[in-house]
Amino acid sequence: MKKRRFLLSMVFLLAFSMILSACGSKETGGEKDGKDGGKSEDKPKFMSILTGGTGGTYYPLGGSFAKIIKDATGIDTNAETSGASAENMTTLKKGDGELAFTQTDIASYASEGTLMFKDNKVDNIKAIATLYPETIQIVTTEKSGIKSVQDLKGKKVSVGAPGSGTAANAEQILEAYGLTFNDIKKQDLSFDESTQGIQDGTIDAAFVTAGTPTGAVEGLSATEKVVIVPLDQDKIDAIIKKYPYYIKEEIPSGTYGMANAVPTVAVQAMLVVRSDLSEQTVYDITKAIFENLDKVTHAKGKLIKVENALNGVGIEVHPGAQKYFDEKGVKAE
Repeated sequence: MKKRRFLLSMVFLLAFSMILSACGSKETGGEKDGKDGGKSEDKPKFMSILTGGTGGTYYPLGGSFAKIIKDATGIDTNAETSGASAENMTTLKKGDGELAFTQTDIASYASEGTLMFKDNKVDNIKAIATLYPETIQIVTTEKSGIKSVQDLKGKKVSVGAPGSGTAANAEQILEAYGLTFNDIKKQDLSFDESTQGIQDGTIDAAFVTAGTPTGAVEGLSATEKVVIVPLDQDKIDAIIKKYPYYIKEEIPSGTYGMANAVPTVAVQAMLVVRSDLSEQTVYDITKAIFENLDKVTHAKGKLIKVENALNGVGIEVHPGAQKYFDEKGVKAE
């Protein structure tokens, strides 16, 4: 009888030990030390890429990236529509997405907690890569007589919607020339409203930040002799030195019917990632994209090049992406 009780006790203790061991495994399993000193989950089963509206560039390009990532890594990846750059940064901060498209300047403002992110700093994003330029264009017409940035003084000039990336670009370029918004008759108009205002004569010029050629400006060029105001080389250098998310850019001759190329600056479309994704996952994502660019169906895919991926990035690069670029010998220029 005593022997039977002893055996039952041993069975009970063994079973209890196995339960405790299983509980411990559930609590610690599936996590590993992250490169940022916290915990990072192993390869996720699902990821969202935050893009923009269905009529823009980010959404179709995101669809191509999602398919490439899924095919190469096995991670079920989806392109999600959104309000684009600024909204995407806020959404990543909330943890409602893993990757996102944005402009390099917007990513910098979000990381620094400046301008439209003054009260909403985003501290959980890192860069994967820059992709293609979004050009700052100061649009006017030949009949306006405006030939230089200094000529904007006292004129009615649209700087984009309040709090927009375009408004920040306008302020920074005017600053390089010793001007402020107080020196112009500032108008806060969308791109379509701006070009319509130029055509109607209700405004004199407009800042437009977009890939070239820009549809709204092309529409204006159908009825007016369009002029894009050039930036001086010393001012370009000063702008890039102070704001490293800018790059040098040139609008080619023939664009909008212009006879000569126009020197200016550009911010860039870029891909960012939540910083808590593991180094291996982000390495795999980066490698998948840059080694399958031939599978990108959107025309902008032709502008994405691995050798330019770190130019003008403006924020810290995720260790996983950096590992891939180090292997390829890619450095920022």
